[in-house]
Amino acid sequence: MTHTTFTFRNALTVSALSIGLLFSGHSARAADWTLDGTKSTLGFSGTQTGTPFKGHFGKFGGTISLDPQHPETGHIQISIDMASAATGDAQRDGALPGKDWFSTSTFPTATFESSSIRLISAGHYEAQGKLTIRNVTKPLTLPFTLAVQGQDAHATGHVQLVRTNFGVGQGPWVSGQWVALEVGVDFDLTAHQ
Repeated sequence: MTHTTFTFRNALTVSALSIGLLFSGHSARAADWTLDGTKSTLGFSGTQTGTPFKGHFGKFGGTISLDPQHPETGHIQISIDMASAATGDAQRDGALPGKDWFSTSTFPTATFESSSIRLISAGHYEAQGKLTIRNVTKPLTLPFTLAVQGQDAHATGHVQLVRTNFGVGQGPWVSGQWVALEVGVDFDLTAHQ
């Protein structure tokens, strides 16, 4: 996973946001945060023939801008390299890049871009935006939590998707007979100032 720098603008004191994701700060100045690729994960989970499985994306990045005093002015943009998906199962991993699933030769990236961000409660945020997979764009609400300790920020979140809403699973895979339609997406991100 590559290191990515996130820039956050803040007016008074900071405390806040992430990717998926993430951000936060603790001073009155703008802060630059670097995503720690060795401690950050973007994962997914599903069920195939009744058996749960998990996977992750090895390459993702983006930019986040946030004034923690006014999160409604913030902006998140995330890009995911869909060819970097891995589940540890050779057959599944060989199929995911194919035209029936992610079709990475035609649609190499998925993106999330926020349209608004709001504070729900202390340490809990919600980003409204649009998720694009296989050139299909749908609205998405992305909840996440954020904790800041010193120079480190840690954000986590989970969202549930229906894969066929984005055209993932073509032909015999359109039904949930073999692979469930519901897919979980989880992120656990660490960034350093």
